[in-house]
Amino acid sequence: MSGGAQPALSQDEAFARIRLLRSPNIGPVSYAMLLQRFGSATEALGALPDLGKRGGRQYRACPADRIEREVEAVRKAGAKYLFHDQPDYPALLGQIDGAPPILIWRGDLALASKPCVAMVGARNASAAAVKLARDFAQGLSEAGFTVVSGLARGIDGAAHEGAFPTTIGVIASGIDIAYPPQHAELQERIADEGLLLAEQPPGTEPRGSHFPSRNRIIAGLAGGTLVVEAAVKSGSLITARLAGEAGREVMAIPGSPLEARSHGCNHLIREGAVLVQTPEDVSELLSTFDGEPRSTFREPSPAFDFEPGGLAETDPADIAGLLTSAPVPVDEIIRQSGADAGAVHLALLELEIAGRLERHAGARVSLSL
Repeated sequence: MSGGAQPALSQDEAFARIRLLRSPNIGPVSYAMLLQRFGSATEALGALPDLGKRGGRQYRACPADRIEREVEAVRKAGAKYLFHDQPDYPALLGQIDGAPPILIWRGDLALASKPCVAMVGARNASAAAVKLARDFAQGLSEAGFTVVSGLARGIDGAAHEGAFPTTIGVIASGIDIAYPPQHAELQERIADEGLLLAEQPPGTEPRGSHFPSRNRIIAGLAGGTLVVEAAVKSGSLITARLAGEAGREVMAIPGSPLEARSHGCNHLIREGAVLVQTPEDVSELLSTFDGEPRSTFREPSPAFDFEPGGLAETDPADIAGLLTSAPVPVDEIIRQSGADAGAVHLALLELEIAGRLERHAGARVSLSL
């Protein structure tokens, strides 16, 4: 979703973009479709009530005064907004499915334009793994990489500490909320010396649904993701899976089969992740990265594609009739409906704005429960 250099955004259009993204039922994909279809967030906001009505429900956009308070809170936190089509938006992040249209940041934004490697792992990591993460991060930083992680306890914190100041912390809360609380000092140091990124508005406490969203940013910023130590069912493996689906390198440090916290890494290697044992292994792998990862962990998901053009309209009710609560690929809906692809995308957008549709990874959709 990233683009080249664009004319400077007007204050009014920037405000309208924030308001559009904060409006009910608008996610990264629907936001992109609305901008493509209407040319500006200002025009898209004006169209939302009619789109929601076609989807079957009354619709009201986010109140302007709420955005005024948010903009003031961002300013008060010493942070700034970054929009998806501004030249400083990280190019690799812009390539992922559902890239965040707007980020809030503090620190040195240039760090996101350097070669990045994500490091993730267990919160309850072993002492040996914490030291290993710190040493790997230091070695990668010295090799010219920016180390990206999520500021969690354990491996994340060690990765940030080892890489200072060339590190990016991506948080699941607002830019002004420290989480976990014991990392408040570390988070502030990253904002001062490295780069701190948030997708959520200021004042937002982290919720369970925010962490997978944060993980996609961590994976999206980097040419590769390294899992240091993790159980089989963990957020670290979600990040690795997202990296694989984005066509990035997935790497893991092997561990003892007797240690449950190593099972996730061993599982990743068995599934096609690259086994690494030194920072040089990671550096070599990513320094020669030419867009074709050596890891075979997961195939890239279908790219988002929407051509607005002059669309023949399709009744959203007809499309809703093809959907259930089970996710199905959009391509399958287009095939079964027999309608023009653009018209189906528009009908899906109208259902989403009305709160009747959910989007899932891999360009799949379902009816909202």
